[in-house]
Amino acid sequence: MNVTTTAAARRKVLPGFGLTMGFSVLYLSLVVLIPLSALLFNSTGLSWVKFWDVATDARVLASYRVSLTTAGAAAFVDAFLGLLLAWVLVRYEFPGKRMFDALIDLPFALPTAVAGVSLTALYSTNGWIGSWLEPLGLKVAFTPLGITLALMFIGIPFVVRTVQPVLEDLDCDMEEASATLGAGRFRTFRSVVLPELIPPLLTGFALAFARGIGEFGSVVFISGNMPMRTEIAPLLIMSKLEQYDYAGATAVALLLLLISFLMLLVINSLQRWARKTSR
Repeated sequence: MNVTTTAAARRKVLPGFGLTMGFSVLYLSLVVLIPLSALLFNSTGLSWVKFWDVATDARVLASYRVSLTTAGAAAFVDAFLGLLLAWVLVRYEFPGKRMFDALIDLPFALPTAVAGVSLTALYSTNGWIGSWLEPLGLKVAFTPLGITLALMFIGIPFVVRTVQPVLEDLDCDMEEASATLGAGRFRTFRSVVLPELIPPLLTGFALAFARGIGEFGSVVFISGNMPMRTEIAPLLIMSKLEQYDYAGATAVALLLLLISFLMLLVINSLQRWARKTSR
């Protein structure tokens, strides 16, 4: 009797579950699963020997190294800066706060090619900022540093928008209780606030990292596209497609997809661990 009552209650809580689940699976299949499966089942003549030759090519490995290191560095910096920006937006009131909050979403609305051209113009040797950095021996444009800067620009909204709602929902009474018990500000932040922010920070890091791995438009201009030095993996895929090397492009894309899935799996595992330890 209790089982029947529980099942009936669940049906009432989730009306139309079968229909909504069907639409969700259909949408996921059309947008994600079917396009990704096309990489596995395309008829480009890709064999295991060809796949291994492409995967172990020095130029391909160098492009993966550039993409992964710059995306990881940009996501790490974005996690720190995004936390600071979200903290300022939630905990302080100041003139122009709404405008400042709206500017956080600018990378979402701005075409990535426009962002790439703008950053290149600013940080090239004759740009407004690059001309000041050049005498100091710091070159940004056409270096991995420039790629990292571009990926930081397009990844910062992911961190801010995942941390901001959690900060808004935090109960300030716990912080007041910690202060009443004699804890300083740093200890209160470390023991009370930070454990609640680790899961959204990991989520923002994962989103920024995943976006950075596949980013093309904002990076292609500022990177300089120098093989073995500043060539990113998405650009190498485009180069192989322009040369009608569909098998090689498929191999690079498959390997990039595999690396992305493995990284997301690791980060999701860390998120679950952080949620368990914070309880």
